[in-house]
Amino acid sequence: MKRVVVTGMGSITPIGCDLASYWNGLKQGVCGITPITRFDTEGFKAKLAAEVKEFDPLQYMEKADVRRNDRFVQYALAAATQAMNAAQLAGKIDAERFGVCFGSGIGGFETFLDEHNKFNQKGPSRVSPLFITKMISNMAAGNIAIRFGAKGSCLSLTTACATGTNCIGEAYRMIRGGYLDAVIAGGVDAAITPLAIAGFTNCMALTESDDPNAGSIPFDRRRNGFVMGEGAGAVVLEEYEHAVARGAEIYAELCGYGTTCDAYHVTAIEEGAETPARAIKDCLSTMGEDIDADRIYINAHGTSTPLNDKTETKAIKLAFGADAYRVHISSTKSMTGHLLGAAGAIEAIAAVMALRENTVPPTIHYQEPDSDCDLNYTPNTALETPLDASLSISLGFGGHNACIGFVKV
Repeated sequence: MKRVVVTGMGSITPIGCDLASYWNGLKQGVCGITPITRFDTEGFKAKLAAEVKEFDPLQYMEKADVRRNDRFVQYALAAATQAMNAAQLAGKIDAERFGVCFGSGIGGFETFLDEHNKFNQKGPSRVSPLFITKMISNMAAGNIAIRFGAKGSCLSLTTACATGTNCIGEAYRMIRGGYLDAVIAGGVDAAITPLAIAGFTNCMALTESDDPNAGSIPFDRRRNGFVMGEGAGAVVLEEYEHAVARGAEIYAELCGYGTTCDAYHVTAIEEGAETPARAIKDCLSTMGEDIDADRIYINAHGTSTPLNDKTETKAIKLAFGADAYRVHISSTKSMTGHLLGAAGAIEAIAAVMALRENTVPPTIHYQEPDSDCDLNYTPNTALETPLDASLSISLGFGGHNACIGFVKV
């Protein structure tokens, strides 16, 4: 089997629109959650979101391309461009050995609503001819492949909140199995719209707190729902020998991936936690058994919902046994909110940077411990500590569980 390394990363997030500002924001405990500004929340129970701020699509595309693409594709192209610039891969890869695996949990929700309103108000003839190509969720992957000439496999996976992690994991398998030499992988979503907020609220997923400091509080006893975020994360994965041969900078080695399905319920996690624990164990099985638990960081899914955080804690305990109390854990959703299909991608980047800089980002606004969540969640302040491995866990609606693992090279 081939070895797989990370040679480029890019991010568009609620706490920064490039890798440096995102990572610095995580280390400093910056909160990107604010009252919603995209629309008037009068009559809405949920009033908080983690919106992307100061994003300029013209840094990454022409005005005509901005008009042709939904916000989610704009974010995806921006993150992928950052990752490719960092990797310096252009012109150094066989197009037929170069792929894309990039997903969205929802796709062009903003475009869907705009065109639906136009249809209702002005009739079918006024629906944009760009409607379909702006809306369908594979367009992030397709546009990235077009932009960078990737003529190998181009996939767009949708596994709800696990989308970004599954895309990175499946890209890892493509390279590890020898099918491709490099893949741009990640996830994106931009669904902060009235209908999406109403829908997630009414299925009891979103917090109804109006305090940004008490909205996304993973593992805290006060938690009562997640805060919707938006953005994109992209990584360039590359076969190790290919990367070394061209002198690429290597951020970390991706050497573990596990994915399972609860096959239980469309939104609730099976409380026994055996299936998400198996995803973690499957990831660990290819990472080696000699890693000291004190030198492992886990970027938890940590959504700030009562059931998720309790069950994820149980899954970590089942996977690590007594060592679960020794690993370093945090939920960066306390700062970014929940980016849906992009969550796993930006959290994978956080896991790589934590490993690279030996720094565990904090779980901010943590105040009240919960007896069901009794592990080390790195409360409120980043921790500098030696790390040898990092994991990122994602758990999605539909019972999707995914875990990826990185080590230093």
